[in-house]
Amino acid sequence: MDKMKLMLVDDEERLLSSIAKLLSKKGIDVVTATSGAEAIEKLKHQNIHVVILDVKMPGMDGNETLVEIKRLFPMVEVIMLTGHATVESAVDGLKFGATDYLMKPIGIDELIQKAEEAFEKRVRLEEKIRMTHARKSLNKVSE
Repeated sequence: MDKMKLMLVDDEERLLSSIAKLLSKKGIDVVTATSGAEAIEKLKHQNIHVVILDVKMPGMDGNETLVEIKRLFPMVEVIMLTGHATVESAVDGLKFGATDYLMKPIGIDELIQKAEEAFEKRVRLEEKIRMTHARKSLNKVSE
């Protein structure tokens, strides 16, 4: 598999820009979006592995965006990020398919670690899918 491609989604453009710059300096391929709708549109045209998604955004909020991402791109790992965490929003995010839930402010190293863990989870899942397809193909040949 390729190296991890990460998408940051947050309506706070300065925060988004500074995190993206820090991640890029660490060698991570980063795409940004300032809304849920923009994130969905970019996901349609780019192979993104992990999305770091802000919960509180105007318009389509983080949980609505999460549901849509998982519906359209079930293999994309999504990590929710918020400065206003409640137990309910964390439970909702995890229930809707988020891999993890992080609180702002977050250190760049912790963010990278969580993103890499999510990416590794996706790599393992893709490998299981490949192995299942290979087994099915072998079974059809031997029948």
